Amino acid sequence: MLVLDADVERAARTAELLDFIDYRPQVVADAGELSLQRSSPRDWAAIVLGRVSDPKAWQRVLDWLKQDPLHPPVLGMPEHHADGAERFGLNAAQFWPLDYPIKYPLLSELLRRASIKRLDEEARVAANPGGPTGRSPGIERLRRLIAQVAPFDTTVLILGESGSGKEVVARAIHEASPRRGKPFVAMNCGAIPGELLESELFGHEKGAFTGAITARKGRFEMADGGTLFLDEIGDMSMPMQVKLLRVLQERCFERVGGNQTLRCNVRVIAATHRNLEDNIQKGSFREDLFYRLNVFPLEMPPLRERLADLPELVDELTRTLERGGRGKVRLTPEAIAALSRYRWPGNVRELANLIERLAVLHPSGHIRLADLPARYRADADVGSAAASAVVEPAGPGATAAPAAPAAPRLDELPAEGLDLKEHMARIETALIKAALERAGGVVAHAAQLLGLRRTTLVEKLRKYGLGRGDEGGMDEVA
Repeated sequence: MLVLDADVERAARTAELLDFIDYRPQVVADAGELSLQRSSPRDWAAIVLGRVSDPKAWQRVLDWLKQDPLHPPVLGMPEHHADGAERFGLNAAQFWPLDYPIKYPLLSELLRRASIKRLDEEARVAANPGGPTGRSPGIERLRRLIAQVAPFDTTVLILGESGSGKEVVARAIHEASPRRGKPFVAMNCGAIPGELLESELFGHEKGAFTGAITARKGRFEMADGGTLFLDEIGDMSMPMQVKLLRVLQERCFERVGGNQTLRCNVRVIAATHRNLEDNIQKGSFREDLFYRLNVFPLEMPPLRERLADLPELVDELTRTLERGGRGKVRLTPEAIAALSRYRWPGNVRELANLIERLAVLHPSGHIRLADLPARYRADADVGSAAASAVVEPAGPGATAAPAAPAAPRLDELPAEGLDLKEHMARIETALIKAALERAGGVVAHAAQLLGLRRTTLVEKLRKYGLGRGDEGGMDEVA
């Protein structure tokens, strides 16, 4: 934590509190004392800003901070509450008011938010820092549509599964538009309680509700001149849908508790993983708002439909982690092949999390097939088991037993067809036995390898008759 405050006594008390909650405070009375060449903005979790003795030196620090999009938030002491964000050119995602005397619950909550914000930003950059990655037909078509719509202020609705990279598309549109020099403000409508969403969007005046000790800008004001990205728009309540529709139609709004009409110059991009037309039929989404948002729809394909892009995505993610100093890993062709057979329910976000996990477990290493978690190599293990299922002759002169018919590949249907239920049971049994063998017969460890709860695995063992006395060491099940 950096504590920048010319009020020496207050800075010392702040440092004592930070030290008490296991943060390492760096106290500076004058911004000119900071050696920017030897520091990185990410060295600090947050910056506590008190009285500024040298405004020019502080401005140099601000300019230096803004060069890094992942710079820590500035926690402003009371003298900066009124106009600190505007004066310093920071929005609400970068400037947070801090009361004094400092209350531990508030400081703890702000630091928790700072940590979450940093992780979210790093995950976003890791997922894709420069637009959709890949050369599959779906991504190439998406790039063409982005290039067509970006120069205009047309409202865009991005459709796609969770984790598929909808915010990446929104940022690509913003960066390719004439508004790229202005703010890009993102908000997840599903992550904010309904009673707070109006204040988050439109801001509030001082005293508008309990706890509104100062006036505050909303996301529409923060994004003025730029782009506002409303993620998970399908989770917005009906009353808020009415208010959003008015803003989209009239381009004006009032802060909560205020009576002054404010104009906004904002391009709106919305996104959702829900089927809004189904929600209209169910009565949970307004039809008029849907038509207002659905001017230019874009669909982000799920990762399972663009597996040809997976090697390029893996390369981009590993390079991003390497640039951030968080490990240098390379995946072998066998590992890439196994990942290409996985269905990726969590899409690119799941892939980014996997690559980061591998970088932590195997820094500066080559990731082999055996290094992948069990769920990602399941298909490869089944294929290996099927390939080794031929019975060898007992010795010279012995008659070879007839080879068992090769198990069909998971993505192929034999000409004669198959019993799907029996086929899936055979695969599941083989994987359970393999996990138990690797875990030395310990059911709890085998369940972890399979990504299951222990009780779920026990039920499957009983279902397939793999109880006491069966191979693989099943005494623990009973």
